[in-house]
Amino acid sequence: MKTRALLSLIAITLAAAGSSASAQVYPSRPITMVVPLAAGGPLDTLARILAEPMRASLGQPVIVENVTGAAGTVGTGRVARAAPDGYTFGMGFLGTHVLNGAIYSLPYDVVKDFDPIALISSNPHLIVAKASLPAKNLHEFTAWLKLNPDRASAGTAGAGTSTHVAGLLFQQAAGVRFQLVPYRGAAPALQDVMAGQIDLMVDVASNSLPYRQSGKIKAYAVTAATRLASAPEIPTVDEAGLPGFHMSTWYGLFGPKAMPKDVVAKLNAAAIGALADAAVGRRLADLGLDIPLRDQQTPEALAALQRAEIEKWWPIIKAANIKPE
Repeated sequence: MKTRALLSLIAITLAAAGSSASAQVYPSRPITMVVPLAAGGPLDTLARILAEPMRASLGQPVIVENVTGAAGTVGTGRVARAAPDGYTFGMGFLGTHVLNGAIYSLPYDVVKDFDPIALISSNPHLIVAKASLPAKNLHEFTAWLKLNPDRASAGTAGAGTSTHVAGLLFQQAAGVRFQLVPYRGAAPALQDVMAGQIDLMVDVASNSLPYRQSGKIKAYAVTAATRLASAPEIPTVDEAGLPGFHMSTWYGLFGPKAMPKDVVAKLNAAAIGALADAAVGRRLADLGLDIPLRDQQTPEALAALQRAEIEKWWPIIKAANIKPE
């Protein structure tokens, strides 16, 4: 009897140890980070900057996969439907996890069907235009737009994206009118600004700033109360004659709902570690991206920001009657 009891105890101990070991093996295979917008755009650039340092922390490859369509709803929907095991999560932002919820009839809920993982960064917009425009500053640019109502064209990353909403709000704030041209992402829209196919864009700084620095586009103002540290020569909208036109796009990591807390914690720690890397910090600063304070990099802080942004933007979108294009 003693022998049988001892064997039973050993079996229970081994089973518990095996269960504990299996619970600690995450991640044991490659992880997919879904980017719901086009390759080469600001969301994609940020994801690829994070992927390598996160891989080093997690011990498994973090594969960036672009799943585009319908202003990010296709890729974001894929994340919502993924198994909540930590092997698929997504890069989201103001557009995918706030604005789209007020514009599209979605097969998922932007709040209830996701687990926030980490707030990564935020980025003001730049009012940019093709290099051939004669206007030398924002005052001259808005004057030119007023003299040519509905003749200018502005690129957007698609209906309901932050570039779309920013374009609409710029028209209202400046009292101008222009055509909004949707693209399948910010990168192809900006390419057409550089090529002179369209006239302007109210684009996130991380996407536009490198091309402004190389002289391929003009930047008239940054939509923030303070100038960019990486481009202090660009005036704020308040300084340039459009006071109060402030808009910033934030970026965060989201997984499908019901992920194990320890898995969320591991992904959050990997993201925080990546943001603390000096090389990553320099690259983000060069793109005009702000890294949040450490206490704002938590899942709880991202959830709180998302709720606050929904309360702010949904009434504005509905009042503007923004619809899918």
